[in-house]
Amino acid sequence: MAAEQSKPNGPDLARGVPLGDVADGGMVGGHVGDDAVLLARRGDELFAIGSTCSHYGGPLAEGLIVGDTVRCPWHHACFSLRTGEAVAAPAFNPMPCWRVERRNGSIFVREKIEPAGERAAGKARGSSAKPERVVIVGGGAAGFAAAEMLRREGFAGSVTLLSSDEVSPYDRPNCSKDYLAGNAPEDWMPLRPPEFYRDQSIELELRSNVTGIDAKGRQVTLAGGRSIPFDKLLLATGAEPLRLDIPGADQPHVRVLRSLADSRAIIARAKAAQRAVVVGASFIGLEVAAALRAREIEVHVVAPERQPLERVLGREFGDFVRAIHEEHGVVFHLEETATAIDAANVRLKGGTTLAADLVVVGIGVRPRIELADRAGLKLDRGVAVNEYLETSVPGIFAAGDIARWPDPHTGDNLRIEHWVVAERQGQTVARNILGQRQRFSEVPFFWSQHYDVPINYIGHAEKWDDLDIEGNIEARDCLVRYRRNGKVLAVASIFRDIDNLKEEAAMEHAAAGERTQTRVSG
Repeated sequence: MAAEQSKPNGPDLARGVPLGDVADGGMVGGHVGDDAVLLARRGDELFAIGSTCSHYGGPLAEGLIVGDTVRCPWHHACFSLRTGEAVAAPAFNPMPCWRVERRNGSIFVREKIEPAGERAAGKARGSSAKPERVVIVGGGAAGFAAAEMLRREGFAGSVTLLSSDEVSPYDRPNCSKDYLAGNAPEDWMPLRPPEFYRDQSIELELRSNVTGIDAKGRQVTLAGGRSIPFDKLLLATGAEPLRLDIPGADQPHVRVLRSLADSRAIIARAKAAQRAVVVGASFIGLEVAAALRAREIEVHVVAPERQPLERVLGREFGDFVRAIHEEHGVVFHLEETATAIDAANVRLKGGTTLAADLVVVGIGVRPRIELADRAGLKLDRGVAVNEYLETSVPGIFAAGDIARWPDPHTGDNLRIEHWVVAERQGQTVARNILGQRQRFSEVPFFWSQHYDVPINYIGHAEKWDDLDIEGNIEARDCLVRYRRNGKVLAVASIFRDIDNLKEEAAMEHAAAGERTQTRVSG
C-alpha cells in the first residue's frame, strides 16, 4: 500500500527558486527541511503542498495540474492546491500546506499552515442540510467513502454504516495484490483506524445483515428484527463472487477472493501449498496468480478465453499479459474449463488432470441487488440510478458495484465494478444527500498490477472498432486508445502515467462540452 517516503530531493524551496522556473500550470518538486513539497503555479497564484500522495505514496510532482487541483500519476487521486484536501478518491487524507512568498523575482516556501477555506465552506454547506438520519448499507468502497465525506462536509446528523463484513472498511484491491503476495503488513489494510468511527460519530455496525427496506416507512430491518429509521439511504451492497457449479467445488481448498477473510484464507492455504490452479483469467485471477508465484507456488491458470484479458484490452495487450505471466512461470490452459475437483486434482474438459492442493476461482461477480428488488426499486441489470445516483425512489441512492448510471462519456448506462469508481460514487452521494446536486461525471479508472508491471485504464469500452497503440506494449512503454465511431472511449497504459492523466482530462473536457452543447440546443 503506502510506499515508503523517499528522501526529499530537488531544490530546497525554503531557500527559494526563480519565478521563471515555475511556468503557469507547472510545478516543481522540492523540499522544505525533511518534507517533500510540491510548488505549483496557476496564473499569478502560487501554492505549496505535500508532494507524496496520501494514498500509496505516489509522486505528485510527476502528476498533472487540472484547474486548481493536482492529480497523482499512480492511481489518479486528486488534491486541492489551495487547501491540500483530497477532493477525489482513492486518497482520503489531505496534503499538508505551506505558505508561499514571492520576493525579488524568486519564490520562497515558508512555514507549514493549517488548510481551511474549502473545508470550512463544506461544513457551512453541510450544516444547513435537511436529513438528520443517514443509513448506509454496505461497508465497502462506496459506503465508507460516503460516510467519510458526510462528516468531512460537516453533516451533523446521525450516520449509521451497516456492514456484513467482520472487520471495518479495508483496502480491498490489496486483497489480490501486495497483501496476498506477502508484501503488505496487516496494518496497511484498514482504510481508517477504529477510533476514526468513534471520533466522527459514525455508527459502524459489523456483521449486520439487512433483510428488508421499507421505502415508504423509511426504515431498514436487520436479521434479528431490529429496525433502523432513515431520512436518506445509500445502498452500496457490492457484489458476490460467482462459484463453480461442478463436482468438488465446495471443498475447503477451493476458494474465491472477494473479502479480506477470503484473502486470509488463501494465504493460510498457500503456506502449505505447492501447486495451485486458478480458474479464470480475469484481472483478479491473474493478480492471484502473480501473488501465488511470489510465494513460490506452482500456478496453472484455466480459462475459456483464447487469450487472457483480450475481451477487455485487445489481442496485443492480451498477448503481452500472457507472456509476462509465463516469464514468471505461470502455465496457461486456455480455451479450457474445469469439470471436476477432488482433494488433489482439477480435471479439465479436454481430458487434462492438474495436480492442485489449492484452487482459487475468479470467474466474475454478481451484483447484490436482492434488497433493492424487494424494496421495489427500478432495476436495469443492476440498480438504475439517475445522474445524481438517486434511485427510482427519492431519497434512496445506490453506488458501487450495483449501480447502473448514465455515463456522459460513452452515452451508455454503465455498471462498473471498479474500486475507485465506487469510492467516488460514494463521495458524490454524500454531497447529494446534503443537497449539492452534483452529477456523477467521473471518468472510470482502475489499475492492475502484474509483477512489476502496472496497467492503468481510464474510460470504458465494452466494444470498439479501432485500437491504436502509441509506443510499444512489449517494451512496457505504451498508451493504447480504444475508439468507437472515432471517439476515444478508453485508454490503457503502461508507464505512461502523465499521458494517461492527460487523456482522462481530455475525456472530462469533451464530456463537459457535450453537456453544455446539449443544454444550449435544448
